[in-house]
Amino acid sequence: MSKFFKSDKLNNVCYDIRGPVLQEANRMEDEGHRILKLNIGNPAPFGFDAPDEIIQDVIHHLPQSQGYCDSKGLYSARKAVMQECQRLGIPGVEINDIYLGNGVSELISVVTQALLNGGDEVLVPAPDYPLWTASVRLAGGKAVHYLCDEQSEWYPDLDDLRSKITSRTKALVVINPNNPTGAVYPQEILEQLVALAHEHNLVLFADEIYDKILYDDAVHTPLGRIATDVLCITFNGLSKSYRLAGFRSGWMIISGAKHLAGDYIEGLNMLASMRLCANVPAQHAIQTSLGGYQSIDDLVLPTGRLGKQRDVAWSMLNDIPGVSCVKPRGAIYLFPRLDPKVYRIANDEQLVLDLVRQEKILLVHGTAFNWPHPDHLRVVFLPRVDDLSVAIERFGEFLSRYRQ
Repeated sequence: MSKFFKSDKLNNVCYDIRGPVLQEANRMEDEGHRILKLNIGNPAPFGFDAPDEIIQDVIHHLPQSQGYCDSKGLYSARKAVMQECQRLGIPGVEINDIYLGNGVSELISVVTQALLNGGDEVLVPAPDYPLWTASVRLAGGKAVHYLCDEQSEWYPDLDDLRSKITSRTKALVVINPNNPTGAVYPQEILEQLVALAHEHNLVLFADEIYDKILYDDAVHTPLGRIATDVLCITFNGLSKSYRLAGFRSGWMIISGAKHLAGDYIEGLNMLASMRLCANVPAQHAIQTSLGGYQSIDDLVLPTGRLGKQRDVAWSMLNDIPGVSCVKPRGAIYLFPRLDPKVYRIANDEQLVLDLVRQEKILLVHGTAFNWPHPDHLRVVFLPRVDDLSVAIERFGEFLSRYRQ
């Protein structure tokens, strides 16, 4: 009998955050090793619990959650998202412009599948959250990576972006606050991105899942507030700001030039209907989350857990000889650089594989985020200060003796 092979559609589709290095870490755990996982932004295992009132509301509504709901989601949850748009100043958003999904991840797949034909191009930042690149490729499109500039707070390099727009370019992805760099883009940068989208008739995909996780004086400006004359689809959810990653409760919002997108929106409706609906119990968490006390505000203060952990991790990384790191102003990650003159790394995936085997510390290599050079790593700063300090100290010792 002949063997079975994966679809050709999966060629060049990667999601290395949960790739071979994690598989090795899981194998080691099965053997009894304790692995400190600084690879995935999963708040719950590190003691970041969701507010009790959210959990209680979901439990209360379980008896009413046994059947399918509207394919776009529960009315009450979408109404809460609509009111959040009003609070944020995103104009013209109505109930039917909001779709609930099984996390933002599902919705990214929906919008790319509905938009792209074979060979269509989407501008995606480098570094990026790799699901964007994978979803574009799986939809038959081509992800074209525009550089973000480490020397300028990791803001998009607008000249590089402009040079990569072609007649096949359909959309522009903006991840703000950014994963993996922690950059928070100023309004003037966003205005220039909107102007480029308007000039070249591009759809804007605004990934804003970390919009409430901000440090120091950082201010997040919703792209939909600015993008009033182009089609803008904004993504958000409960995974990070509300520590409910396992609920898989996210949403997308269509705003701006909706009048130009009737056929595209019909495609979105078709795909939303084909999956019947998103997880109904988790949708009951949305109204309480958005309308209640925003507990994330305390966590990101200089005296809060996330604020203190960011500061310690950033300082300790910069103290390692040959390592430098731009201070993140949002999200839960650091993206340090290993000076190629000090560390001659040809394969950054091999580096993190060797690190987990020798030090039992799991990081993600920078090229997994479609960064073009093997000189960066992503570090999640969710563990408590004591654990972070030990991990980064051991990482520094590892680098001092590591050779490829």
